[in-house]
Amino acid sequence: MDVIEAMETCSAARYLKPDPVPQELIERVIYAATRASSPGNSQEWDFIVVRSPETKQKIRDLLAPRFRERVGVSAGGRVTNRMIAGATHLAETLHEVPAIIFVCGPVAYPPNAPLEQFVWSALYPAAQNLIVAARALGLGTTFTTFHMFMENELRDLLGIPREVKFGVMIPIGWPQKEFVKVKRKPLAEVIHWEKWRD
Repeated sequence: MDVIEAMETCSAARYLKPDPVPQELIERVIYAATRASSPGNSQEWDFIVVRSPETKQKIRDLLAPRFRERVGVSAGGRVTNRMIAGATHLAETLHEVPAIIFVCGPVAYPPNAPLEQFVWSALYPAAQNLIVAARALGLGTTFTTFHMFMENELRDLLGIPREVKFGVMIPIGWPQKEFVKVKRKPLAEVIHWEKWRD
């Protein structure tokens, strides 16, 4: 699949089948993630893949009630009822997805005076590569910030050191729905030629 086609049809897959994803495909998308750029080629990223039914159930049980409490809060902006319904479904059925990938990394760059902002410069490109590669393989994913609802508990459950930052939590599996083209603003609204427009 052409990379642009993969990007433009990399719609959020919040409804995933419970069918297993072969380990070689999970390793393939993580391989793609590690092809991303990083500050000074530091490559300070780690990927925790959770497949254990017991661990997924614990994560779901931590998340679902907390997410339910927050659903009543108006999200505003571009968040739609359909997106909220999809996110709610995913939170409630998280234990059924084949795998959950956590993209993490330490504050480690520059080596002599590490700054936190460089963590995100490594983790987000890696995560983006991962979801585009998954789409090219026919796998569904979505970026989530679900980890923010239960970060301390996740650290204890998964043995993640305090100095390691969570970038994104990505459920991965075979999508229940067809991929569709993502909806984005027209280029004319976001390109500034030579200087910021009035």
